[in-house]
Amino acid sequence: MSRKDRLIIFDTTLRDGEQSPGASMTRDEKVRIAKALEKLRVDVIEAGFPIASPGDFEAVKAVAETIKDSTVCGLARALDKDIDRAGEALRHANSGRIHTFIATSPIHMEKKLKMSPDQVVEQAIHAVRRARQYTDDVEFSPEDAGRSEIDFLCRVLEAVIDAGARTLNIPDTVGYAMPHQFGSLIGQLRERIPNADKAVFSVHCHNDLGLAVANSLDAVRHGARQVECTINGLGERAGNAALEEIVMAVRTRQDLFDCDTGLDTTQIVTCSRLVSSITGFPVQPNKAIVGANAFAHESGIHQDGVLKHRETYEIMRAEDVGWTQNRMVLGKHSGRNAFRARLGELGVTFSSEEELNAAFSRFKDLADKKHEIFDEDLQALVTDAILDAANERIKLVSMKVCSETGETPRADLVLNVDGEEEIGASIGGGPVDATFRAIETIVNSGTTLRLYSVNSITSGTDAQGEVTVRLEKGGHIVNGAGADTDIVIASAKAYLNAVNKVLFPQQRAHPQKGDV
Repeated sequence: MSRKDRLIIFDTTLRDGEQSPGASMTRDEKVRIAKALEKLRVDVIEAGFPIASPGDFEAVKAVAETIKDSTVCGLARALDKDIDRAGEALRHANSGRIHTFIATSPIHMEKKLKMSPDQVVEQAIHAVRRARQYTDDVEFSPEDAGRSEIDFLCRVLEAVIDAGARTLNIPDTVGYAMPHQFGSLIGQLRERIPNADKAVFSVHCHNDLGLAVANSLDAVRHGARQVECTINGLGERAGNAALEEIVMAVRTRQDLFDCDTGLDTTQIVTCSRLVSSITGFPVQPNKAIVGANAFAHESGIHQDGVLKHRETYEIMRAEDVGWTQNRMVLGKHSGRNAFRARLGELGVTFSSEEELNAAFSRFKDLADKKHEIFDEDLQALVTDAILDAANERIKLVSMKVCSETGETPRADLVLNVDGEEEIGASIGGGPVDATFRAIETIVNSGTTLRLYSVNSITSGTDAQGEVTVRLEKGGHIVNGAGADTDIVIASAKAYLNAVNKVLFPQQRAHPQKGDV
């Protein structure tokens, strides 16, 4: 496709998505997701905000050194130190982009920046020129564009195009716009800016009013040719425009859109599962495209129609986005090579033999408990194995939980803490409560439990349960995830995963504070 009809997909799961409370990722987790996005054929991967922390700098650098087929982008405020740090992180990228931004709405300029409009224009020009010292691929965003005055927007954007910006990203930072307003804004900017033909217009919409996807799509209809979005709609507050919904809406309604993406949509579900397992943010069953019920039909009328002719109630094929009925048929006697091969088909690779061995060992254990192993089970196994390989400092060794009618539940467990085994016990309102209390008798984390969620990875009474735990301490929020056929054990794993992040956070990339 030519540039005119190619819709560029800019994925910001690793940057804006990571700003969801509790969704911060390690360097290795970011690299895993970036590889999946590359296989999805995402055009641009925004890997993070290098100035935010040493951990985020290292994560962006690692992604830039690993990814070859997608452009890797780093975010930077319109400040020299930010831009220089981004340039350094992207030094070894096969294709690198610096994304710089400054606020342009009256309320942001007056209350936050305390700068005059003239100062903002000068700073924007300076930032773009400095970024051009590191790469020809520079993107500029006027933060809070949705509440900015259009005359001033035109002035700023014309100036940064002259300074060398080749992508103009128009963000609805606070999710305030309505689709007809936002689409019209894009159309007006393209018409009124004299040098608009020298840049690609992009949009970045937040979902505070549930309109991020609708706003993005209307912008595309008015000439935007890049959409910034995230897997599963992940993002701070109510999230961002969901990549899977944008891509499949454009692909499905080619009668309305004179553009299309170059994505391999069969990788969408795999990416969705990976992001969900790493961040601990479950996908709701009725989520469009990637939810468990997205292609399920319970109504008799619907079932009858689909059986007679699929298109009566399905506007796209489940297989086109990566849903499959294929199940892992390997058993406990299967070999490591066959196991590795199936995971390779799912887009999972291992950075070391230690990771492979840990996952294979878990597969053998699960095969003893479960008759059929599904692809979803394998994703959970890999996540657990990588946690083991990461040498978390507090691990579950063994546990015993007693729960019976008329008696107070009790949990007894053994944890490995920095190589030393410690014993804990407690009673509680239920088996899970008793387990968490028993863990706290050892770790004394000082955290507050903010969320406890259980989801079934597959169907059946022998299914693995996937537990998400959210803990808070001193305003810092983390998510933990764990999976097991025993839901209480899964709960203990999830709680310990979160506790490790709270007590030993130095290896994690810091969630960014900048936003567009």
